[in-house]
Amino acid sequence: MSSKKQMILIVNAGSSSLKCSLFNVDQGEVSQHFRVKVANLAGPARLEIYDHSEHPDGVLVDKEVLDKEQLDVANQQAHAHALKFVLQWIEKNTPQYEIAWVGHRVVHGGERYAQPVVVDADVMAFLETLVPLAPLHQPYNLKLIYLCQEFLPNCPQVACFDTAFHTSIPRIASEFAIPRQYTDEGVRRYGFHGLSYEYIHDKLSRLDAELAEKKLIVAHLGAGSSMCAIDQGQSRASTMGFTAVEGLPMGTRCGQLDPGVLLYLMQEKGMDAKALEKMLYKECGWYGVSGGIASEMITLKQSSDPLARAAIDMFVYRIARETGSLAAALGGVDVMVFTGGVGENDADLRAAVVEQNAWLGMEIDPRRNQANEYLISSDASRVKIFSIPTNEEKMIARHTLKQLGVA
Repeated sequence: MSSKKQMILIVNAGSSSLKCSLFNVDQGEVSQHFRVKVANLAGPARLEIYDHSEHPDGVLVDKEVLDKEQLDVANQQAHAHALKFVLQWIEKNTPQYEIAWVGHRVVHGGERYAQPVVVDADVMAFLETLVPLAPLHQPYNLKLIYLCQEFLPNCPQVACFDTAFHTSIPRIASEFAIPRQYTDEGVRRYGFHGLSYEYIHDKLSRLDAELAEKKLIVAHLGAGSSMCAIDQGQSRASTMGFTAVEGLPMGTRCGQLDPGVLLYLMQEKGMDAKALEKMLYKECGWYGVSGGIASEMITLKQSSDPLARAAIDMFVYRIARETGSLAAALGGVDVMVFTGGVGENDADLRAAVVEQNAWLGMEIDPRRNQANEYLISSDASRVKIFSIPTNEEKMIARHTLKQLGVA
């Protein structure tokens, strides 16, 4: 039997990125040790490794640049080579540890999976059928599972789904007004970012268990953005729908759009399904509204171009409007939580959203907000407002150990 300390590897793959985390396991609980970010897998890729064992925010311990040749981009092997580099780094720099389990973020679990599941051939076959529902993420989520099966053949793997948390959404909120035959085939609202919402609810429960059971609206804001209405710990409505392109305007995704626009583009502009898919996922959102200035919020904020400001203003407006919609779904709101890369870090955007939602009884405390404290509402605010960093990887680690009977 190996004397090495066993760790769990968490894998979160995007179309052009790879994020991994290593967690220590101690008496069934997990603590993050290393976090790896690999950006721009089209090359040259930027790889950064952070050590979280001594500091919760992590300390940068290594960084590398992987060129196109190292990644074998021409043969579509970038994800494989990036993962192989990460595993070799772990083996070389942490000889006292070994990877024993692997957990994956998988965007779509369809109607079949309301809980994480141990991966086998039948699971993979079903998840492959869901690729058309999440073309930007699902193929790469599955690709990394296959790669881990190849590189870590003795490690059991668990798939954790972004859609699973939303299986509690009532039927009236999950169905579209379309012919019943398509609804019966699974064309409905699924909702995404569920692992983030689950983590936020768990974190809020640890901060204030009574408050966590009230009516919550959580805004997961970033290049991919959504919002969720939660009551007594269960999802009741989500801004994302059948796919992750619905809802709020995002970095390059359009969000809510009149279907008639698509008919117009097909009939009058001659666009086919592939052209529409590229536009909806890659050319819209903040990037489209700003006239191509940027798909990153920080760049938009630094720009003096009025179109950059227009993209930010539209984002704030849509968040505020969806807050009202979700409050209606809940029959009120007691707590608002901002999370995600933008939600956690952009105090100005949070303040702008809260200002537009003053009619709901929201009031921000400027000092708390600028200091990025957990509680950022004023003492006079009827609605408690929080800024809480999310940690989807930790949620996946907990699920993985539970599914495998370790926790």
